[in-house]
Amino acid sequence: SVPEAIGHGLAYVTEDRKHLGLNLMDGISRNISLSALGKVARRGWVSEHEETRVAESFRAAMRIKAPSVFAQTGKLSGGNQQKVVLSKWIFSEPEVLILDEPTRGIDVGAKAEIYAVIAELAAQGKAVLIISSELPELLGMCDRIYTMAEGRLTGEVDRADATQESLMRLMTVSAATRNEQV
Repeated sequence: SVPEAIGHGLAYVTEDRKHLGLNLMDGISRNISLSALGKVARRGWVSEHEETRVAESFRAAMRIKAPSVFAQTGKLSGGNQQKVVLSKWIFSEPEVLILDEPTRGIDVGAKAEIYAVIAELAAQGKAVLIISSELPELLGMCDRIYTMAEGRLTGEVDRADATQESLMRLMTVSAATRNEQV
């Protein structure tokens, strides 16, 4: 279950932030606290003061552009929405963070900021797994890249050996071709 996964230090940032990652009708502060409500609650009640304090901290650290932490998340740009989703899962203090298409639909500036956050998490010793269809993103962010084709694992490549060509070759291997190579 989701609570069990969070309790075991796992977090998953979905590629569909608008339908599965955020409550677009709610404010930034509530969205950030949702993954770890127990951290902002006292005796079973959410402390709005603590929730606001946490959200303000993430707003500054993640450079979320909004008039306040009470701003409706649905009115933010795609990049700022993605920063809210990342903040929500970082707040849960995961040991393993799974990012599914973390920069889909956001501008270049927001991508660079998100890449910096990912690099910082990795530097802190967190395991970060990136699922992406953008090869330059994988080549720039990953230490090791696994490729899949037709729902099957087709290769493992270290960053030093990875090129767009080698990854495309592995990603287009059919099951029949792979069985012949084995």
